Amino acid sequence: MSETAPSNEAPLIEAVALEVRFGKVTALDGLDLSAPTGEVLAILGPNGAGKTTFVRTIATLVAPSGGTLSVRGLDVTEHPTGVRREIGLAGQAAAVEPTMTGRENLEMVARLFGHRRRRARAVADEVIELLDLGEVAGRRSGGYSGGQRRRLDLGASLVGAPRLLLLDEPTTGLDPAGRAEVWAAVRNLVGGGTDVLLTTHYLEEADELAERVVVIDRGRAIAAGTASELKAGIGRDVIEVVLATTDQLGAAASLLERLTADAPVIDPGNRRLRSRADGGVLDLAEAIRAFQGGGVAVEEIALRRPTLDEAFLALTASPSTARSGVDRPLPDSVSTGDHS
Repeated sequence: MSETAPSNEAPLIEAVALEVRFGKVTALDGLDLSAPTGEVLAILGPNGAGKTTFVRTIATLVAPSGGTLSVRGLDVTEHPTGVRREIGLAGQAAAVEPTMTGRENLEMVARLFGHRRRRARAVADEVIELLDLGEVAGRRSGGYSGGQRRRLDLGASLVGAPRLLLLDEPTTGLDPAGRAEVWAAVRNLVGGGTDVLLTTHYLEEADELAERVVVIDRGRAIAAGTASELKAGIGRDVIEVVLATTDQLGAAASLLERLTADAPVIDPGNRRLRSRADGGVLDLAEAIRAFQGGGVAVEEIALRRPTLDEAFLALTASPSTARSGVDRPLPDSVSTGDHS
């Protein structure tokens, strides 16, 4: 099968009514998604939503059962070799050889890509500098921290100079320091012109790294946009209250529900309640007066914008979505198709 060249005018990734089935299990069920170049795209969704299947389908490791999927205009079914030339993939586990140094790992991968010894060394040097691995490059990778191993794994994915880097849950299992290391590495990659698609369970990660976020559930896109658009899409501000004591949690919950017309989320261990201010709360001063009048001792009270975590939970917990998989309306800035 002949290969065609990628198109600079085509979307970076475009899925149209994409389906992937494994026997009786449907992993992707008519997924529509269009991602432009020059952005970090984060794919969010609960366990089993189809995130990893989508990444593996882009990487030509899984064949679509229906619909179409293309990378820079190259169909993954018709031109798999061309697609593989455009991408690098870092899976959920770091794939490095622990008995070799970081530099040796990178040079080995470069040789597997067909580079001669001198060019392999040069490519390894470029990746080491890009991902700030110079201090540990001469050490055996088996002694690396989790963040260092993950950065080395990212480096191995970059040896082939991919246009698009696929990161499947890149910081799972890392401590906060390791996550920060990987985030810095991803930012360096984007600054160097590499497009990134990442799946993640960490809402903070998507908020930190991604210009565009797509939420998928049960194999379909249910919302998309910037993190700010998704937060704004779940309603008005959130009122959060911390009580002076735990013995007034019940009274505070009843009062907050009357104020907001929304059942509050209660965190007894931290004496904290929060509720979406979609109902009668007009301003913070009104809420403060209501708690004072009700004899509820408040330690802290604040009115704030929703977090991405709250937007994600609101989207994926929707009863209508859970029952039918019907797509939610998407912001005007999001490019999607209607193929239902």
